[in-house]
This record gives sequence, structure tokens and C-alpha cells, in this order.
Amino acid sequence: MAAAPRVGFVSLGCPKALVDSERILTQLRAEGYDIAPSYDGADLVVVNTCGFIDDAVHESLDSIGEALRENGRVLVTGCLGAQPEKILERHPQVLGITGPHAYEEVLSVVHQHLPKPHDPYMDLVPPQGIRLTPRHYAYVKISEGCNHRCSFCIIPSMRGDLVSRPIPSVLNEGIRLLNAGVKELLVISQDTSAYGVDLRYRPEQWGSREIATRFIDLARELGGIARERDAWVRLHYVYPYPHVDEVIGLMADGLVLPYLDIPFQHGSPRVLKLMKRPAHAENTLARVQSWRRALPDLAIRSTFIVGFPGETDADFEELLEWLEAADLDRVGCFKYSPVEGAAANSLPDPVPEEVKEERLSRFMEKAAGISARRLERRVGRRERVLVDAIERHGRSLVAIARSYADAPEIDGTVLVKGRGTANLTVGAFAEVDITAADTYDLVARPV
Repeated sequence: MAAAPRVGFVSLGCPKALVDSERILTQLRAEGYDIAPSYDGADLVVVNTCGFIDDAVHESLDSIGEALRENGRVLVTGCLGAQPEKILERHPQVLGITGPHAYEEVLSVVHQHLPKPHDPYMDLVPPQGIRLTPRHYAYVKISEGCNHRCSFCIIPSMRGDLVSRPIPSVLNEGIRLLNAGVKELLVISQDTSAYGVDLRYRPEQWGSREIATRFIDLARELGGIARERDAWVRLHYVYPYPHVDEVIGLMADGLVLPYLDIPFQHGSPRVLKLMKRPAHAENTLARVQSWRRALPDLAIRSTFIVGFPGETDADFEELLEWLEAADLDRVGCFKYSPVEGAAANSLPDPVPEEVKEERLSRFMEKAAGISARRLERRVGRRERVLVDAIERHGRSLVAIARSYADAPEIDGTVLVKGRGTANLTVGAFAEVDITAADTYDLVARPV
């Protein structure tokens, strides 16, 4: 078995602080950490400080400095932690700061920088939890519920209004998953771009920094964590608000995949208004085109509804024109059907079923042509893919992989064939040369 991670501990101050130290140390030992008696034997050092009088403050700051010199990886907790600016002014390199009585926060920061050891004989679940996805990708839900009242949807009545998870909780889950071998984090919620609005984007302490509970800040932090561990971050269910423009820069910098899953639902402003869609008054086509200019390889997937009550022939033609101009990579489409409790049920001018069917067929034919055209542009490129499976077809092996433009189970695949395929590994990245394309999938050979 691998050696247990070792935590050094410096306890300063009064007996009450000593009891806090004992409680933290007890929990660390219960979780499988060893307690190191010296700086050089520790993987990380926790300094429990005192801040009651000036002499105690100076002693605490000196002790933090000593721990940094002797070890270099230091977390600070205790009374002086309630004044993080004093600590950061003198020791900006500390890994994290928590205040007094912050037992869970201390352990959370320790887990962040020195993951909790897994004990197969004692732990009932693996460190990444019980998941139904393959080992190499995982969904991370960042909020529950939704603040919108789209006329065709009853999710708010079932799940309530938007409730965002605290940003430290999301980031710590991401670290646990990546440390457990996950290579792709798929960020999901009902409205990902509204993350934090219910909390008024309040800043939360995470390590030695404060991070706003905001969509762009979450994407930036998750992307940085993933890049350190050679993993992907993919964003789903992002509404086309103006502030989403900021994430294009993160994609250009390689922090998150150049991929957006945006539920546009329609291209006619009149139908979008009937749907009571958020941002229905925004010029979403102009926004998409500006994203394309800034990031030509951006992959966009979306879903649409045809046959919504009141949708005219002119509305549908406008949708087809919008789809052509938006040049979306991946598209799904549904015929409108009433949902019990949805406000749209009472709208006038329902569309006959045979008209819905005809519009669905025309829409998907248009979308298929766009998909084939966009995939053809990638033939001849060298791309990085994530291998989901390796199958035997007769005497040959074929790897089923995904590129940056392919979310699992809903988008296309990259079929990797030829010499070198046997050397690929499920759950690992591979470099491939794109050799062919069809309507929805690519064909490639290993580099």
C-alpha cells in the first residue's frame, strides 16, 4: 500500500485553541493521514494561530514564516485566520487560510492540497463517489432549479427556483474527481450561465483567495484545476446572455473546451416570445457570429422545438434561415407536445401533427447538411481525442473516441482505425489525424 500522506501541525495560543488542534488532528488521523513530527517529514503543514494580542500575532506570523522556510506548503487556521489580510501581507504564498473553529473548512483545504487517502478496507465508497458514467468522465452539477418561466416547461414547478452550490463545494468536487482519474468534467445545471445569481455572486473563501460565485469565475477556476491535471472541462446548458462572451477568452486560452451547449429552441423572435424564453430579445445570431469571429473552431450544439403553438410557415422559414446563418455544429430537434401543467397548453393556433412532422423532417435535413459541411472542414487536421472504447471489427481494432466538439452520448464520435490503434487506451487522450468525415462522425488514424 502507498504511504499515507503526512501532515505537520503547529498549535499556538490558549487551551481553547489547543482543543481545536486536537479535534482537527483527530479527524485527520481518522481519515488516514499520518501526523509528521517534523517539517521535513511532512507533505503539508497546518499552523493553528493566535491573534488575541500583538505579541501573539507576531508569534503566529513568525511561526508561519518558519513553516514556509522549512517546508513550503502551509495552511493557516485559528484566530489570526479571521484577519487574512495580515497573513497575506507578510506571507502571500500560504496555500489557504481559515478562521477559528473552522474544522470542516480546514479539512476541506487539506483535502484540496493533499487528497484524503483511500482505505479499501474502511471506506464504503471510492473517493470519487458512486458514479454511473465511465471512470474517465463525470458530470458536475452546479445548481438546482431555474428562475425562468418558459411556457413549455414545468421544471421550476418540480425543482423550484435556482439554488447555486457554493463555489468551494463545486471546486472541491472537481478536484476529487480529477484526482480519481477523471479526464473530462461536464458542467451541468438547468441554466449554467445564471450560476450564482441567487447568491448575488457573493465571494467565497477558497484556500487563500476569495472567488466570486459567478459563471465566468467558476469556469476559470475549474479550467485551471483541470489544466494542471491534463483534463477537459465542457460547459452545458449555457444561455446566450451577453456576459457569456467572457468565456470565449477562456476557451482561446485553453482553460475550457471551445464547446457550448446552448438551448436556443427557435430562431423566430415572435415564437421565442411566445415561449417566454430568457434573452428572447437578444440578437443571438449576432452573438454567435461574433463568437465565431473570435474563435473559429468553436463548436456549438443546441436543441430546437418545431410546431410550437402559433408557429407560422413564415416563423419556420425564419428558423431555417437562422440555422443556416448560425452554422451550428450539433443540433437536436423535437416536435412540440403538450406537457401537463405547462402554460403553452392554453396558447391558440396549435400546429397540426402532420405539419409538425414535415417541419421536423425539413429541419433535420438542413441540420444534417450543416453538420456534414462543418465536419468536412476538419479533414486533414491533427486533433486530440479522448478514447471511450476499443472494439474489434473482424480482424481490426477500432477506437471510439471523442474530440473537443463531442459530448458523450449526444454528439458524434471519432472512429480511430489503422496501425497504432492497439496502442490506445480507454480513458486516455490520443493524437490523431482526421482522414474522413460523414454527416455526424469523423474517421481518423493514430499519430
